[in-house]
Amino acid sequence: MADVRKKIVLAYSGGLDTSVILKWLQEQYDADIITFTADLGQGEEVEPARAKAQAMGVKSIYIEDLREVFARDYVFPMFRANAVYEGEYLLGTSIARPLIARRLVEIAQAEGADAISHGATGKGNDQVRFELGMYALAPELKTIAPWREWDLTSRETLMDYAKLHNIPIDYAKAGKKSPYSMDANLLHISYEGGGLEDPNWEPEEDMWRWSLSPEKAPDQPQYLEFTYQKGDIVAIDGKAMAPHEVMIFLNKIGGEHGIGRLDLVENRYVGMKSRGCYETPAGTIMLKAHRAIESLTLDREVAHLKDELMPRYAALIYNGYWWSPEREMLQAMIDQSQAYVNGKVRVKLYKGSVMVVGRQSEQSLFDAHIATFEDDRGAYNQKDAEGFIRLNGLRLRIAASKGRKMT
Repeated sequence: MADVRKKIVLAYSGGLDTSVILKWLQEQYDADIITFTADLGQGEEVEPARAKAQAMGVKSIYIEDLREVFARDYVFPMFRANAVYEGEYLLGTSIARPLIARRLVEIAQAEGADAISHGATGKGNDQVRFELGMYALAPELKTIAPWREWDLTSRETLMDYAKLHNIPIDYAKAGKKSPYSMDANLLHISYEGGGLEDPNWEPEEDMWRWSLSPEKAPDQPQYLEFTYQKGDIVAIDGKAMAPHEVMIFLNKIGGEHGIGRLDLVENRYVGMKSRGCYETPAGTIMLKAHRAIESLTLDREVAHLKDELMPRYAALIYNGYWWSPEREMLQAMIDQSQAYVNGKVRVKLYKGSVMVVGRQSEQSLFDAHIATFEDDRGAYNQKDAEGFIRLNGLRLRIAASKGRKMT
């Protein structure tokens, strides 16, 4: 019988951690490793990962530009919901994981692999997000999480392992790595660890990579006009753009105006609190503008229902349940609500702030003849308000008449 080796698909960045994982998997599992590297708009070249993987004997190497599918099929659908976790976080890391999980599964199935591996630690949310996605998409595949198995516990031990096994690493660069654990894609860049582990410590200015401080932003505001179709931005200042082009453009412009910085303490799904800083220029602008076009075009009860359900939807994404029936059910409702969310929104960017200064739509539910403080020529009978108030106050009047007093 021919010798059959295991095949493992590894989410591979080419950095120190995943390079060590690659070698460790080869040794521990006597396996053929297939690497997958995704360009999600992190701003760094991904092609060098190919040479590193080849140098370590990898034969099947996948390097893919997924910026378009990431923006179109994941970020934009999420922003139709105005999703924000715990009132502040725009889910930049969370929304990237279901796409990576899906491609890992697809590659594993195409290659006939036995398992999938990732570099997420046993303390974080990403292990949950990856593995819940894999359970939903391909429960027959095994998941290998080296950080939950090996005894390598620090950057120093990783570098020692890399030197011992002649792993091709730029040791000078690895030794001068930022003190922060960072994750970047088209939607955001995040910073954790280092001095940020003290919630009362203000990060130094040079930590931020995408944005100017508001104090150093231009003294003149910049105006942008967004064109919406079914809740999605399809053009900026009249120029048609694909979703990923919208985000690239807004990250640049927003960063120049000091927009999108966030410092928060969040509750991880695994139970601990974590302090992190985020830069989300495009997302900050998109959220503000989308709420503005919805304010003009959505029915009141639809808008309020969306706001009530949004925290649940955001938590599903944060906790790793993108590939779940309840998220898909909510997404269908959200997408249906966007049928008339068409029109234009004008915003002003100025020193870290995004101000909506105009909105218009052919599907607008705003009726100036009714809303006016001037003579409405009978469009609204103000006397009707008396009965409306009396009926809505009926239960309160009854309770008061029975001696029930409000404290």
